[in-house]
Amino acid sequence: MIYTLTLNPSIDYIVHVDNLELGKVNRTSHDEKFPGGKGINVSRVLSNLGVSNVSLGFIGGFTGDYIENTLKNLGINTDFIKVSQDTRINVKLKSNEETEINGAGPEIAKEDLNKLLLKFDSLKEGDILVLAGSIQKTLPKDLYLKIQKQVSKKGVKVVVDTSGEALIEAIKNKPFLIKPNNHEIEEVFNVKINTLDELVQYGKKLVDMGAENVIISMAGDGALLITSEGVFIGNAPKGEVKNSVGAGDSLVGGFLAKYSETKDIIKSFKNGIASGSASAFSMDLCTKEDVEKLLPIINIKDY
Repeated sequence: MIYTLTLNPSIDYIVHVDNLELGKVNRTSHDEKFPGGKGINVSRVLSNLGVSNVSLGFIGGFTGDYIENTLKNLGINTDFIKVSQDTRINVKLKSNEETEINGAGPEIAKEDLNKLLLKFDSLKEGDILVLAGSIQKTLPKDLYLKIQKQVSKKGVKVVVDTSGEALIEAIKNKPFLIKPNNHEIEEVFNVKINTLDELVQYGKKLVDMGAENVIISMAGDGALLITSEGVFIGNAPKGEVKNSVGAGDSLVGGFLAKYSETKDIIKSFKNGIASGSASAFSMDLCTKEDVEKLLPIINIKDY
C-alpha cells in the first residue's frame, strides 16, 4: 500500500477576477475549491491513475471535514487525525497578476502528534510512505527523520518531497526517493547553480549523502534522474501551461503509480514526467487519459 502524509493540508480556494482593483469591491468571474497539500495531491494523482492509497495527516473543523469528504468521494482512503483548530484555507487570486495568501494552519498538540506516530506502526515491508510538504513551526524540525527511522526498519520505502532543513534531515536516513528542484538544491548547498552540469554534480552529492534516487524537476526543460547506477534526463512535452501548482506532486504520483506496478525506475521516471506535464497543462491534476497521451512524446536518455 502507498501512504501519503500531509501535515498541514488546506482548502485551495482559487478566485478569478478579471481586473483586480485594490481598495475597491471586486467580483469574481468564477472560483474553484480543491483539497490542497503536497501529500494530498500525490494521493489524488495516484487515485486518478487507478492506484489505491491512504491519505494521512491532521485535519480540523469544517474545512477539515470538506477535505476528508472530498477525498472519500474521489475514492481515496483517509486516516486523518482530528485536531481542535480549523484546517487552513489558501487563497489563490488569479487576475492581471497572480497573488497567493496562504494560511498558517492549526497548532498540533503533542498528544495529536503521538496519535499520528502510532499509525506508522501498522506499516509493513513493501509499503511506500510519501512525506510531502513543509513541517509547520509547532512540530519538530526533524519529524520526517523521526518517521523515517520508525518505518525504515520495517522495510518501508520512504519518499521525501520537502525543502530546507527538513530535506537535509530526511536525507540522513537514506530515502528511496527525493524530488528537489534546482532552487531547493541551491538552498541545501548554499550555492548558485548556473549550468546543467553543476545541477548534476550537486544531484550526485545528494545520492552520496544517502538518497537512493533523486529526481530534479526543471519545469519546461524536463527532469533529471540521478541514482548510483547513472544519470538520466527526460524531456518535457510542449504545451500551454495552465497551472503549475501540483505539477511536482503529480510527478511523484506518476512515478509511484508505475513503480508500484513494474518496480522499473526508468519507466517510473518517464511516467512521472508525463504526469507532471499533464497536470501543468490542466486546471486540475492529471487524468490517466492525459498521461497516456503524453507518454510517447517523452524520451529518457543517459546524460
